[in-house]
Amino acid sequence: MRSIKQPGPPAAERIQWVEARGRAFTFTLQAGVPLLEAARRGFAAEGFAGGVLNFRRGALGPFAYVMPALSKTGENAAFYSDTYRPDGVTRLRLGSMTLGTRDGAPFFHCHGLWTEADGKTSGGHMLPDETVIAEPFEVEAFGLDGAMFTAAPDPETNFKLFGPVAAASTGARTTSRAFAMRLRPNQDFSECLEAFCRAHGIVRAKIHGGVGSTIGARFSHGGVTEPFATELAITCGAIEVGPSGTVEAALDVALVDYTGGIAEGRLIRGDNPVLMTMELMLEVLG
Repeated sequence: MRSIKQPGPPAAERIQWVEARGRAFTFTLQAGVPLLEAARRGFAAEGFAGGVLNFRRGALGPFAYVMPALSKTGENAAFYSDTYRPDGVTRLRLGSMTLGTRDGAPFFHCHGLWTEADGKTSGGHMLPDETVIAEPFEVEAFGLDGAMFTAAPDPETNFKLFGPVAAASTGARTTSRAFAMRLRPNQDFSECLEAFCRAHGIVRAKIHGGVGSTIGARFSHGGVTEPFATELAITCGAIEVGPSGTVEAALDVALVDYTGGIAEGRLIRGDNPVLMTMELMLEVLG
């Protein structure tokens, strides 16, 4: 399997996870409000301090983002491009977000694909402090109670990354058992999730959110992304018992690579290792 050497030693625990409770809901992001604050308000209105969300459309402006890029210093296996700030209103096509905390304040990690005002199709990593809602749009959220994604230094990748930690209950209404998860580098995305589910007796689950990166990508439709550094969003994900009689992960994703190439489709099981990180929520259904 493909692998990329990281600058630091690998952590012994390859999946960072916390069991918690959660609930799915929808809300509308309000125009004129920074994306980070609009997301925070939506979760807070339902009693949650954080969680994950997915969107299928939207409008942003002002808007700032970065794309994956090669590392110029060698201090990281890959890095970020310079910041892009497209003029006018950018129309979102899809994306996913993890909402948590960094340095004691709300923060998000958000990847998506979009079309800029000049017609350019692009994607990448949205910047929380420079992105504003241009028009109201609805998002699908999953609030998390009893855990929180918190950014902390990660010696393996030499980045400050989100990972789930236990948190005090906010008393929010919940409906489901859930696992907040972060998958570490150089392990296959699907097989890692499947092994976790087998170990925890999970035979059916829905994936919410889903923000991270893979080492290129191999798709079930035959498509291949060769450039190794990507920014990825899960568009649909599930764990179910497959034809083999064991749990299988079905992961539909969209990504942009460091050359600007865009790809979408279902990942092949067993041939899509994580590059830096993969954050997601597993809602247990059975």
